[in-house]
Amino acid sequence: MDYLQQRNLIRPDSRVTLLGNRLVLIGEKGRQAPVTIDASLDLKGLLKGNRLAMGEVASVPAGKYGKAALTTLGLWASVENSIAGVDNVRAALTLVARGEAPLGIVYQTDATAEAKVEIVGTFPETSHPRILYPVALTATSQASAAALLAFLKSPEAATFFTKQGFSALAPGQGS
Repeated sequence: MDYLQQRNLIRPDSRVTLLGNRLVLIGEKGRQAPVTIDASLDLKGLLKGNRLAMGEVASVPAGKYGKAALTTLGLWASVENSIAGVDNVRAALTLVARGEAPLGIVYQTDATAEAKVEIVGTFPETSHPRILYPVALTATSQASAAALLAFLKSPEAATFFTKQGFSALAPGQGS
């Protein structure tokens, strides 16, 4: 969004951070007890010699967030050689759903989309950069676009987003 704003391709006065997301640890449904994710977590032990499914840490946003969280918590060094890096969050979700990896790091919104997995822990929000989704009108947008943006910011839309696992943010939050 910054890139677009710097090139005058959006209407800056319409820009708002609409949604937030959380980073979670998932396991195959019924196979992993809930955990508290902090510096004392024995993540390597929980893997039992298997792989941790997550996005590629060099190229996939969820992988970058995951590595940042694990690094902040002092857990990265213990698991960096056990990562099953994949091209996207849904692939990490699938590895866990199929039992091919005991645990995975995904967005909360993706975890709620797969019935064969469950959230076993939530990463502290302070362990990684905030996961935020901004929106804005384009510089050449028509009036109907403003109506859509107004709807996306409405309580009705917030209810839908929350059901999908997003945090619906008030205008001005998360900037």
